[in-house]
Amino acid sequence: MNSILDHLVILPILLPMATGALLLMFDDRLRNARALISLGSAVLLVLLAVLLMSQANAQPSGVLESYAVGNWPAPFGIVLVADRLSAMMVLLTAILGLATLCYSLARWHMAGSSFHSLFQFLLMGINGAFLTGDIFNLFVFFEVMLAASYGLALHGQGATRVRASLHYIAVNLGASFLFLIGAALIYGIAGTLNMADLADKIAGLGEQDRVLVESGAAILGVAFLIKAGMWPLGFWLPTSYSAAAAPVAAVFAIMTKVGVYAVLRVSTLAFGAEAGASAGFGQNVLLIGGIATLAFGSVGVLAAQTTPRLASYSIIVSSGTLLATLGMGNAGATSGALFYLVVSTIAISAFFMLAELLDRVRIEGADVLAITMEAYGDDEDVDEEAEVGVAIPATLAVLSISFAICMLLIAGLPPLAGFVAKFAIISAVFNPLGLAEVAEVPAGAWWLAGLVIFSGFAALVALTRTWINIFWATMSERPAPVRVIEIAPVILLLALTVVATLMAGPALGYTQAIVDQLYAPAGQIPQVLETPLVVEIEEATP
Repeated sequence: MNSILDHLVILPILLPMATGALLLMFDDRLRNARALISLGSAVLLVLLAVLLMSQANAQPSGVLESYAVGNWPAPFGIVLVADRLSAMMVLLTAILGLATLCYSLARWHMAGSSFHSLFQFLLMGINGAFLTGDIFNLFVFFEVMLAASYGLALHGQGATRVRASLHYIAVNLGASFLFLIGAALIYGIAGTLNMADLADKIAGLGEQDRVLVESGAAILGVAFLIKAGMWPLGFWLPTSYSAAAAPVAAVFAIMTKVGVYAVLRVSTLAFGAEAGASAGFGQNVLLIGGIATLAFGSVGVLAAQTTPRLASYSIIVSSGTLLATLGMGNAGATSGALFYLVVSTIAISAFFMLAELLDRVRIEGADVLAITMEAYGDDEDVDEEAEVGVAIPATLAVLSISFAICMLLIAGLPPLAGFVAKFAIISAVFNPLGLAEVAEVPAGAWWLAGLVIFSGFAALVALTRTWINIFWATMSERPAPVRVIEIAPVILLLALTVVATLMAGPALGYTQAIVDQLYAPAGQIPQVLETPLVVEIEEATP
């Protein structure tokens, strides 16, 4: 008799799918029931993700947990693969999903219909993209994720949100079209879209076939990089994310990492060291594009005049850092980049939610007033003695401390995990082998390190300016109240980054184990192609 643990790999997909379908049957007037079911599902998803990550980490090095959907053998059937990387990403998604869902229960889930169903389908698509071992099913889960995100991006009111969402939809529909073209081209030549099977076959392709497969992979990469927000393909991101509702933008922070994950998974598996003449395909594009994205995002952070737009450009900085690091092809730097991925995603997600709460302590028209004061100064006389002895309300104290923690994390300043992650990246690109002396440092390492430092400085300047504009220049005398259910998710996410700082050693050890698997896939491929069936298929007897 099969245990439920035998089906653990597929449960992070089935749970939100079943929950979303169930919630569609509820009348809009039963909002409390919808919210309770959705919240319970999110909590259960976190528990499943923790169990999945624990089991994946307990496996011997190079051995994966794989699952044959429909009991069809690989590479003909759909195979789900849960290794350390995919399990970590599912857990990150589950945590962000729970936090943003809690935040939305204050008011945003009532701003439109089917919010909870769309939210659950979004989680289903993201988890499926992380767990699938097949490129075509990656496309399917991409589409589930994007279809749900279209509805969530439009959730709420306002012409600005609708206009930005329509741009977002148009761009991602184009990316989906490119995805199909790339997948079709690869399948037409290689005869498979199973990632492990493709990695096993690509080294044996002839010259003409190899060029066509690389062309298909390049088209596929464009679709991935549009989602990842690489410059200039990510021009749509700042406007779309800053216009979305706060909890929607907060959960969207993980969606750019789906694109980064897809690039990392396909490039290391299909174009790794075992790929022959195709080994390292696209690395230079990732390095140059990542550096350009990092520079563009840093300038955007400095130019941003609203807090949501600042958070949106911070996502671009995060994506640029990750893509440029992957382009280095350095295992040690990739380990630091994976730690940075987790920390930066949590910090930016918390910052999106915090941005809305900060708007409540500002006077009406605060952004315009802040720009005017920067340009012309403030000639109003201030009675300094009148401020003496005025107690700071607890709400303002919590908001200001939360903002300070976000600032340290996004800027990558010590002592928090953002600094540890960036230090791990820079240290590895300058000394990839950990030797006492390094003969030569590649030029890309200098560009990457310089821009990582510059992006941190740009974030520090922009966030400090925002701090001054909010808490000193434009703060309202009677700020609107902040509910516990709104600030608690922000505090929870920031607390997790503090825990990540304290556990940086084990965390980097875990990401290094991920990298050891990614950069040596030869031993993992047979594990996927020989995925055991739940019930062995037997020949019919007469």
